[in-house]
Amino acid sequence: MSEFAAVVLAGGAARRMGGAAKPAVRVGGTPLLTRVLEAAERARPRIVVGPLELTPLLQSGVSLTIEETPGTGPVAGLAAGVHLLTDAVQDVAVLGSDLPFVTADVLDRLRAELSGSVEAAVLVDNSGRPQWMCSVWHRKALVQRLERLGHLAGRSMRELVDGAQVQYLTISVPAGPPPWFDCDTDEDVRQAEEWADGNTG
Repeated sequence: MSEFAAVVLAGGAARRMGGAAKPAVRVGGTPLLTRVLEAAERARPRIVVGPLELTPLLQSGVSLTIEETPGTGPVAGLAAGVHLLTDAVQDVAVLGSDLPFVTADVLDRLRAELSGSVEAAVLVDNSGRPQWMCSVWHRKALVQRLERLGHLAGRSMRELVDGAQVQYLTISVPAGPPPWFDCDTDEDVRQAEEWADGNTG
């Protein structure tokens, strides 16, 4: 497969967690952001879009940027990260910073789905919903879609992907933590901790 980059969106306000710095929340003793970056370890470059407060969590070789006006939504954040990619990058993984169980294997499987006219491959959860914060795009297709939207502040991922040629990836998870599980609430974090404890026991 071709070389790929990763853009990790870590700028959300985490209102359902009392405004906590969600990327720094630990699951299994490791910050959520660190777990996601480790899953994307083979990506070059790896770019985190989020506030300067996240700098201590960044591994060697990981860049940090922020959208022009912070807090203007995931599409604006994604554009800020994609803007730093060169033409040498063919594919880009788009990841949320709150996915404690995403793995390198999941990213490889998504990348393998990018063929022909497919613009993006996205992980689908067990209810059939596409998880756009766990997807891989052809960089050129993503850049073109961002350009077509024009003004990006407040735009939704649904607007970005509307009409795109998408391949959906379904992964069977008979037991244990699913790779699409995200930590939006304190209860989610407790569930993730239970899974992580089980994995290390």
